[in-house]
Amino acid sequence: MPSYVPVPLDRVQFGKPVPVDVWSPSGILLLRRGQQLQSAAHRDKLSNHHACMTESDAMAWQRSLERIMRAVYLDGGDMSLLDQMPLPTEIVEQDYLPGHEVHGGWLDLQDILRGVLYQGEAAVSPMPRLQALEDKALKLAQEDADEGLFILMQTLPDLHLGYCATHALLCGLVCVLSADKLGLPPHTHPTLMRAAMVMNIGMARLQDSLAQQHAQPNEAQRHAIDEHAELGVHILQTVGEQRQSVLDLVRGHHLPDTSDLQGHSLTMLQLLHLSDVLMAKMAPRKVRAALLPLTATKSMVMQSTETTAGLRRAIASALGFYPPGSYVALASGETAVVISRGARANTPHVAAITNASGLALGKYLYRDTSHTEQAVKSPLEPHTVHVTVNPQKVRQLRQHYGV
Repeated sequence: MPSYVPVPLDRVQFGKPVPVDVWSPSGILLLRRGQQLQSAAHRDKLSNHHACMTESDAMAWQRSLERIMRAVYLDGGDMSLLDQMPLPTEIVEQDYLPGHEVHGGWLDLQDILRGVLYQGEAAVSPMPRLQALEDKALKLAQEDADEGLFILMQTLPDLHLGYCATHALLCGLVCVLSADKLGLPPHTHPTLMRAAMVMNIGMARLQDSLAQQHAQPNEAQRHAIDEHAELGVHILQTVGEQRQSVLDLVRGHHLPDTSDLQGHSLTMLQLLHLSDVLMAKMAPRKVRAALLPLTATKSMVMQSTETTAGLRRAIASALGFYPPGSYVALASGETAVVISRGARANTPHVAAITNASGLALGKYLYRDTSHTEQAVKSPLEPHTVHVTVNPQKVRQLRQHYGV
């Protein structure tokens, strides 16, 4: 028997084609694909029969909605209206691609995750999608963590791409890398990645709005920030998250000192909180500039307590003072973009993108900053670098030099 999931009847439009077959849990066809939901009475009748659809139809319908959401987002539409957006009346063939895999790289993950976070409790069958995102993120992190840091750090200043998802993936990647530094067992990685991806699901759209807001949060927004962790747990439980370890981390990530978790669970919670705060400081807002990674990381380490000193050092070691994707001025006078972490936090591998006169280089030049003449002189703020970095050139340079 096929696997069925409930049809969100309250989001189906009256008098418009329903693009899926609607079934009862026992497999009786209640409404054929293309037929219409006629009225509220008709909806109530289907509800009384516990209207369902196949999981493949649910995933395809979800993808069709995400395409529309993406178009609204890119057109600068009002994201606060997404909760009220009805489900589409058409599903195209491409929406029926396998639903339990995520293809592409970090920006593809970012795009899909943003859609899931924005919809929250209204998402149709989101758990398979979240599992696929988690699996893909962990796979990419294992294959080339520096690539992930580079892409996401390059994306972080661009608020139009959706800060909430970029921040979530960066935190997940930093947590996993830091867990390795601390010697935590591998089974903690999926929990950390999933918790980081969804920790702010209770305020995802607000998170993006605040990033572009020209004023400090008002009283209502501050209340939403204070309550977002508990709301996030409620949303996750509603959509089917069953891992208690994930729910515990989401519940406590904002105020870890109030948690009664112990052992590895407490370590994971503290890692998540510290990563969340650190990456938020590195992201720009309309009301303030981003902190340079060097400044933010040193500040985090300087605030060490007896119980968190090791955690803070692990994060600093995992990320480096000059993480991939950030910009630096070299002793040679060149401007460079960091392409991978080095043997020490202050000796990254970089690509020179301008010469000492400030002229852009058509061919990037590899520089090893452990050498005095190519050492990092200072970090640079992204808005001061007037060169668009080509990720493909960076990949080729890394491959050529094996860094």
